[in-house]
Amino acid sequence: MTKNHSTTDRKPRADALRNRERILEIAKVAFTSEGANTSLEEIAKQADVGIGTLYRHFPTRDELIEGVYRAEVEKLATAASRFAETMSPLEALRAWMLLLVDYIAAKHIIAPALNTIAGGPSRLHEGSRTMIQGAIGELVKRAKKSGDLRRDLDAYDLLRALIGASHVGSDADWQQSGRRLVEILIAGSRPLE
Repeated sequence: MTKNHSTTDRKPRADALRNRERILEIAKVAFTSEGANTSLEEIAKQADVGIGTLYRHFPTRDELIEGVYRAEVEKLATAASRFAETMSPLEALRAWMLLLVDYIAAKHIIAPALNTIAGGPSRLHEGSRTMIQGAIGELVKRAKKSGDLRRDLDAYDLLRALIGASHVGSDADWQQSGRRLVEILIAGSRPLE
């Protein structure tokens, strides 16, 4: 007797999705505070799952580190759509750029863990760059169309400014400085009178 559907065709159960999300959140905090070699058993314990559950979702440490990174990028990309649906064009752009500052700060902290994965982080960065550029591109396009931003502004200019500033100063107060920079960039991107 043959089965009509393989087990891989099924959607994950709701509890399995919750476990995966909890593992990713706990792992992000652990990798951020303790580095890439933090105990996977401790991550499982703090996520209130068994080590087998962690390994079922993330068979290797590298896959868990990649999972944390990808989850953060996906949150950033989906936030752009959510903000566009619920906020004015300029406020949506501002909120997303502030979220980008938080993402960059987290990425700086988790960078040592990312550098431990096979092939290095460049493989991960390729896909994330496209998602991030697409998200900010849509927000800028919407704000330009509404007249909130100058027509000659390129979305990539805003990314360059924030990412560039993060490389100049990655000390403890960079995040506050990045938040101030968002306000400066928004003010400077307004149409000329």
